[in-house]
Amino acid sequence: MSPTILRLAVAGHLACHLFFAQAPGRQKRTVSDAEVARVHRSAPVFDGHNDVPSATVAGMDIGKPNPDHMTDLPRMKKGGMAAQFFAAYVAASYIEGGHAANRTLQMIDTVRYDIVARHPNDFLLATSVADIRRAGKQHKIAALVGVEGGHAIEDSPRLLRAYYDLGVRYMTLTHSNSNHWADSSGDANKPNNGLSPLGKEVVAEMNRLGMIVDISHVSDKTFYDVLEISKAPIFASHSSCRALSPAPRNMTDEMIAALGKKRGVVQINFACDFLNPEVFAAGEANRERQTKLRDELIQKYANDPAGLQKAMGEARATSGAGGKRATLADVVRHINHVVGIAGVDAVGLGSDFDGIDCAPEGLDSVDKWPNLTRALLEEGYTAAEIRKIYGENTLRVMSAVERAAGH
Repeated sequence: MSPTILRLAVAGHLACHLFFAQAPGRQKRTVSDAEVARVHRSAPVFDGHNDVPSATVAGMDIGKPNPDHMTDLPRMKKGGMAAQFFAAYVAASYIEGGHAANRTLQMIDTVRYDIVARHPNDFLLATSVADIRRAGKQHKIAALVGVEGGHAIEDSPRLLRAYYDLGVRYMTLTHSNSNHWADSSGDANKPNNGLSPLGKEVVAEMNRLGMIVDISHVSDKTFYDVLEISKAPIFASHSSCRALSPAPRNMTDEMIAALGKKRGVVQINFACDFLNPEVFAAGEANRERQTKLRDELIQKYANDPAGLQKAMGEARATSGAGGKRATLADVVRHINHVVGIAGVDAVGLGSDFDGIDCAPEGLDSVDKWPNLTRALLEEGYTAAEIRKIYGENTLRVMSAVERAAGH
């Protein structure tokens, strides 16, 4: 698609969905600093996806200020965080040579050891809703583990069970690559046509264990296959709305409605291109150059996955969106959009901090959550609704998954 046609398509997309650009049934209002502080204290933040383990596994101490990253403990405290799903992200490059499981174990260990065990007075490893509530009573941040990339199990339900025993409580079925049993939104070939028989077995085993099925990154057909067969609610740990920004990783209105009917949750991703169609269009205009550079970097760092990740991050940071960033208002628009389609019970937060190169102005690190509280109050959301968005909806999904386990 040419940049001109893409821009026209984006404009038409937005025109069709302006209805949800404002909070449905709510009136904008002015709020005081005192009200923001009071409501934010009453609404502890539970973020569904953060990629800082990719830094801690390489030696970063999360307990110290890390201005080169979006996440560190001092800023998590300042932002009023109660719980965080840390991503055990496994790059597709680890598939080569059969290293995916090894990398997964390293990523799980960095959450358990480098984050929780290194800072036991501040974090508590949580594997259940009860653990999250216990962490709150102890004034600690609940640290949870979610594996990102179904290739991490190397096609083995036995590995899936081992990861569960180590504390993993969700798995993203694919990353940007399809695996042998599930198709990705990032793969044009779609080799499985959704879920394969093994993929259906994996979802069933996740239900039995009590592990949340995460459909961020999957193809639309995979999403509908999962929704049909899962016996427990599912969520999108870090996805936004395709109607507002046409990134393939975002969810269509039909997907959002279907997920809401099954009591699932869309956790809004803060990547600038996922939030803002102009940023997305600028990225698409550079796609051919980015693809060529990506292929060159993959070859150059064939035996250095950590080096590849760093080099690709640097390349994305300079890929060019004309300097334009998404804004806090864009985040609110995506929240409004989900609420307008599926209700306030269907939306949550999945920032993707430290896994994205561009985050919204005013909401670009873990200490900025109060800015979102202010924006939602100004939009007309109540304190009770904000508490749902900030964590109660995700806790409800976790509770339902726990109840379904073993059946």
